[in-house]
Amino acid sequence: MANLSATYMGIKLKSPLILGSCNLSMKAGVPEQLEEAGIGAIVYKSLFEEQVQLEGLQMSEDLSEYEYRNAEMERLFPSIEHAGPKEHLYNLEKLKKRVNIPVIASLNAIYEPTWIEYAKLLEKTGVDGLELNLYAEPGYFETTGQSIEDKQVHTVEAVKKAVNIPVSVKLSLFYTNPLNFIKKIDEAGADAYVLFNRLFQPDIDLEDQEFHYSWNLSNRKDHLLALRFAGLLYGNLDGSICASRGVYNAKDVIKLILAGADTVQVVSTVYKNKPEVVSDILIDMNRWMDEHEFKSLDDFRGKLSRKNLKDPFVYQRGQYVDILMKSEDVFKKYPMI
Repeated sequence: MANLSATYMGIKLKSPLILGSCNLSMKAGVPEQLEEAGIGAIVYKSLFEEQVQLEGLQMSEDLSEYEYRNAEMERLFPSIEHAGPKEHLYNLEKLKKRVNIPVIASLNAIYEPTWIEYAKLLEKTGVDGLELNLYAEPGYFETTGQSIEDKQVHTVEAVKKAVNIPVSVKLSLFYTNPLNFIKKIDEAGADAYVLFNRLFQPDIDLEDQEFHYSWNLSNRKDHLLALRFAGLLYGNLDGSICASRGVYNAKDVIKLILAGADTVQVVSTVYKNKPEVVSDILIDMNRWMDEHEFKSLDDFRGKLSRKNLKDPFVYQRGQYVDILMKSEDVFKKYPMI
């Protein structure tokens, strides 16, 4: 049987499959089922800046109720050490004690003090690593892309200095040159890169003429974007490469590792196919590796990356042009009426 173990940002995993940040990490019994099925690690649901600020505001309002009472009555209000989301930290610490696989915290902040403070608090729960979700939503025309990137690089540097656990960065694709930006945060000390974050966007209901927010799972083939960039990044970074979005089965995982990914994150397939899908994926990976005489993931990781291909243009514009030149093939699949 092939060896499916992997290393992610310096952490040893029994398999390359990681549960991405989602509500499944909080659902009773699911983390244990995933561990039994062979998941390599679990990323706990993200802690958001908005949660931190909301709880702080609520506490401020509660405390203000006691401003005009006498000293004896004020002592009736319990002493609270900080106005942060203690329940999140408490549940994260409980999860870490319940499972015997690595648990990674996830943080999605905006302001540097929050990044630093909560990175430290998350580390204290005993987690094995921390995932930073970098996402900027410009609200001013004057804000330049360079200023946003510089701020995010500085955030990564600051968090790395503040904690002693490995730090990964989950990225969106909204950079002029993602390769250049990832290289910058690699030089800033990040230990891994998750390609890519799935961003939820508002939609409009035409009947009510109001905004609504739909929650949908990733689509099959969404991972092809991560595959392309894994192939371009492989061999050029110190940190680990983790592919995400639309990873449903063993074939998807194998393709991503062939391109250069160290690990993959799965979420949608677990929602749709239950925790046992992890076991199915690993069984099929084992079968494929045995058929091709690969004893470990390292034997074929990056085999089809740009670094290891003889054809340097596979990942370049020529690939795009080649597909368009064959666009007539679409009529064979979808004949016009």
